[in-house]
Order: sequence, then C-alpha cells, then structure tokens
Amino acid sequence: MTGQTGAARGTWRADVPRRSGYARFVPEPNRLLRAARESTASREVAGAAMSRRELADAVSEWLRSTTGKSVALDAHYLAKMERGVVARPSEHYRAALRAVLGVAADADLGFPDPRARVPARVVRSDRRVRVSSDGTEEALMDAAEESASFLAWAESTNVGELTIDQMHADVRRIAHSYLKVPTLPLFARAKALRDRAFTLLTGHQDPRHTRELYAVAGWSLTVLSWISVDLGRPDAADDHARAAWMCAGRADHHALRAWVRATQHTAAFWQNDFTAAAQYAADGLTYRGSGSAELFLSSALALDLARVGDADGAASALRRAQRVGETAQRVEDELAGPLTCSVERAGSLWSDTELALGQADNALALADRAVAAFEATPEDGRNRGSERMTRLQQVKAHVVLGDLGAAEEALRPVLDTAPAHRVRPLVHRVVEAGAMATATADPAARRIRDAVADFRRDTVTKELSA
Repeated sequence: MTGQTGAARGTWRADVPRRSGYARFVPEPNRLLRAARESTASREVAGAAMSRRELADAVSEWLRSTTGKSVALDAHYLAKMERGVVARPSEHYRAALRAVLGVAADADLGFPDPRARVPARVVRSDRRVRVSSDGTEEALMDAAEESASFLAWAESTNVGELTIDQMHADVRRIAHSYLKVPTLPLFARAKALRDRAFTLLTGHQDPRHTRELYAVAGWSLTVLSWISVDLGRPDAADDHARAAWMCAGRADHHALRAWVRATQHTAAFWQNDFTAAAQYAADGLTYRGSGSAELFLSSALALDLARVGDADGAASALRRAQRVGETAQRVEDELAGPLTCSVERAGSLWSDTELALGQADNALALADRAVAAFEATPEDGRNRGSERMTRLQQVKAHVVLGDLGAAEEALRPVLDTAPAHRVRPLVHRVVEAGAMATATADPAARRIRDAVADFRRDTVTKELSA
C-alpha cells in the first residue's frame, strides 16, 4: 500500500500557548479542495453539495474500478486534507480526487508542487527553535501515516461472526432438506449460497473469517456436486468437486476434504469408473477426524473393489467398514442429508458389495436390517433417498434368490416415489432391477417389468415437462 499523506503546511506561531519549549504549528486550511468539493453536486441528496463521506466513497470506488486497489479512505482523512494537516496526499489519491472533482491539475485542489522550494520547518527546540529544510520531518510523517492507513485497512472487514454463523446455518439447512423438497429449487439455493461466499471472499476480512468462508463455499460446492450426480450430470459434478477440494484446502478442513472425496467417488462410480472411485475413497480415508465420512468411504471402497473384481480386497474392506460401523452411532457430522452416513446407509453399500461378491443371502440380510433401521428412524432424520436405494437391494437379492413375489413387494414403495424425488441413480437402479427380472417367466416378473416400464415412462414425461 502506498502512503496516504504528505507533510502539513502552515506557520509556526509564538503567540499561542507553548509547552516544554515547543512552538505551536498552525496549518493553513486547504480552501481550494473544500471549494471543489462544495461545488460538486451530491449523488445522494438533490440540491446539496457532496459531503466528505460521499467524496471519500467516490474516491475509493474510483480507485477500485481503475486500479484494483482497496483503500481505507474516510471522511476523517478528507477533513485532515481540508484543514491542511495533510498538505499533499499520495499520487493515487490525488489522481482520484482530480477525476471525481473534475479538475485538471493538483494546483486546482490546493496541493503544492513538490518541485517548489521546501519552506523552512521547525524541527525541535527546548527554549529555542532550530530550522531544517532537508525534508526529514516530511518523510517521518509519511511513514507514520502509512502505518496508520495500514492499521485502518487491516481492522476493516466485510464480514462478521453473525454472517459466518448464518451462512453455516444456511448450508446445514440445505443439506438437511435434501430429497425432502424438490431438487432443482434446492440446487438454486445452494448455488446462491456459493455465489455469496465467492463474493465475500473477493473483499477483505480477518483470516479466520476467510477460512470460514472457504468452508461455506466448499460445502456449498459439494452439495452442488452431489445434486449434479443425482440429476444425471456426473461430469458437471466433477467441476464443482474440484473447486470444493481447493476450498477444503484453503479452509484446512478435514471433514470437508473427506466428503469432497466421497462426492468424487460417487461421480466416478456413476460413470462406471470403479477404479477411480476406489482411489477417491481410499484417499478420503486418510483424513482423520472426518466424522461419518469414514464409514461412508470405507463402505464405498468395499463396493468399488468388488465391482473391479478384487474379491479379497473387497472382503477385507467390508470387514473394516463394519468395524467402523460399530462406533458410528457416536459420530456427529457438521451437515446432514447426503453428507452424513448412518449405519443403515452404510448397510445398503454392504448389501450391494455382498451381492457383487455372489453372496445373495448375506446381501438380503444386510438390506433387511438396514430397511428396518430406516423405518424406525424419526421422519426428521430419515434419509429417504438411501432408504429407497436399500429397498432396491432387497429387490435384487430376492430376484437372485428366485423369490419374485417378495421382490415385487419390496419394489412397490420405491415405485411410489414422487416424480420430483426420482433422481437419476434411483431410476438407474429401478431399471436394473427390472432387467434382472427378465430372466424368468414368473408372472410376478412380468408385473415387475411392466411396473418398471411405467415408472420409467412417467419419470421421462415429468423431466420433459419440467
């Protein structure tokens, strides 16, 4: 930051009270600067002259738009200029004042030419006055004003504790509402919160508030990424997640890092890139203190390894995930919705892993246990999205075991899902279950196929009319 001030100008008077042997300095008012301001119309009050505060704001805005500088100019400092205490402010202030007040030269604003002869100054005296013209006092005053200016800038902020608290509350509310309200309006709310965090980050705030803003932005981006997967665009989810990863690093937030990796795993999984999904899950597990993300990531890793054909690795990862699940009830997460993992949600992944490993009986037992836990959960904390996916695990396990009647019964609650909550992974799993039922001539299999076809057609119609 460049300095704001120059030395004062005026006269030393012996007829005013003196203390400790100092003569008193009386600055000369800068009448030209005041006249220029008072002859400039106010931008806020019709028929009035521009106030010092308005002029300070206008100068600050001109500097931001012209040079990109953020300055701490205020009405108090302009008063010092008009009183002559600040005789010659720094070049960027003079340029802004000339532009705002519509004058061509510094002299029109009462600022002296530095090439003119430097007047003699009183430097110090006990009972006598000693004169110096080497500019030392001017340099000292410049440096002091620069320090004062830095202090004002460093203490200024565009965000406070209450704003930070409110933004964290907003992102928690968005996550908690996930799959309980229509998805697209929730996406718009998450995007608006992300945009607000981005805007505030371009301003100036205390470093600890900067970290909190990066955390808010990171969580918002992670929610946007998750919704993008559910709306069938995992490629768009990747872009949000990369930005969220950067924000997690700036915030130095382990739980956010872990959930970003969980989201990247999910985007890769639904693009059938199970190797990349496993790599994201494994990396996410390196961040300790990440809440229930450890349960989700360890469970997801087991499924990824099963999908790539690593049966031994999948079995080992599944055992680890189930050990994590034994302590998961004591874990509290920062957010809810897709960014938290209960044992029943993990149970859906465990069931899918067992099915991929050819253990349909184990898969059904795990899915039955998870569905029972979902049903016993109070509605406010019930993850309906994960519950639907778990019921589809029941359907698939019943089909593999040849019990088509039980499969049809398990499928019915899923087919009743409101169109607004039929996210793309759910539709994919429903279609997958219907395809599995084509291998048998059982009448129940035909009813399953027909019901799935109706479900898919109704979903497409709803998407086209949206």
